Amino acid sequence: MDKRTNQAWRQALEALLRGGTDLAARWLPKGAAELEKRARQTEKVVQDYRQRRRQAAALVPRKARLLWLLPLPLIPAAVMALSRGQLSAFLANAGAYSLFLAGAMLARRGFLLEANRQRQRFQAAGRWPFKTLGGVTVALATALTAWAGAGHGLPIALAFGAGAFVAFILLYGLDPSRQAAVAQSREANVQQVGAALQQAEQKILAIEQACGRIDPPELRQRLTRISALAREVLAEIARDPGDLRRARKFLNTYLDGAQRVVSGYAEAHANGRAQLLEENFRRVLVTIEEVFEQQYQRLLENDLRDLDVQMEVLETQLKREGLN
Repeated sequence: MDKRTNQAWRQALEALLRGGTDLAARWLPKGAAELEKRARQTEKVVQDYRQRRRQAAALVPRKARLLWLLPLPLIPAAVMALSRGQLSAFLANAGAYSLFLAGAMLARRGFLLEANRQRQRFQAAGRWPFKTLGGVTVALATALTAWAGAGHGLPIALAFGAGAFVAFILLYGLDPSRQAAVAQSREANVQQVGAALQQAEQKILAIEQACGRIDPPELRQRLTRISALAREVLAEIARDPGDLRRARKFLNTYLDGAQRVVSGYAEAHANGRAQLLEENFRRVLVTIEEVFEQQYQRLLENDLRDLDVQMEVLETQLKREGLN
């Protein structure tokens, strides 16, 4: 009886172990794959965040760090004034320090906008000159420090503020004036052309952003060439707004399709699902590059034909007036 009981327990234990082993063999690979997938996604998010931080830091000139270092002596001055019970001096130093920080933040915003304007040629200009406002705020902070913090007279304090503003201009300059991105034309509405170019530029920026999430260098290089060709097409349209009619299909169909395909592939690549699509994606990029190149050459050829027609018209007019 004991032997039968032990044997039954042994068989039950073996069946339980086999069931646990089968269950682990069935579910553990999926669980491990899911964990690995989530780990890759998290790592990609962290890498994208660090890349955006590095890009944002690269847009701000290194000499802008002086704006953050300049008010540091006001911290011990405010602490000493508070320890001595000098409330007015404490408030003056604390207020000046706050103004310096506000000026540094405004100037940084201006630096970023100025750098973005170089990449976003056709976007609407910002309403506020942040860099200039930052310089004015730093000048006010300097004048307040000289007047209330150091005890100088008001004229001397204003002179310090004016000197700080001049130094700011010499170091960083003021906000650049916004020039018209689209040339005047009788053949097209400049506002409509500008709006179309703004929308197209957003699609190019989306392609460039997605390019940063794709690893193979060959694909990134081809996407860089595609973005450059697309920007050349937009520049040609801006130079001759009459080309907008000829480039409607490019802007509304080809560029939009390229943006959706590249963004979709970048999303699949981030999720680890792009291995099977890589060869097809490579062929699609080759086709996109060829189409973009053809569109750009077509616009150039149209410009040459238009110039030829203008020269013929001018020559005819000169012959009529007997000047040729």
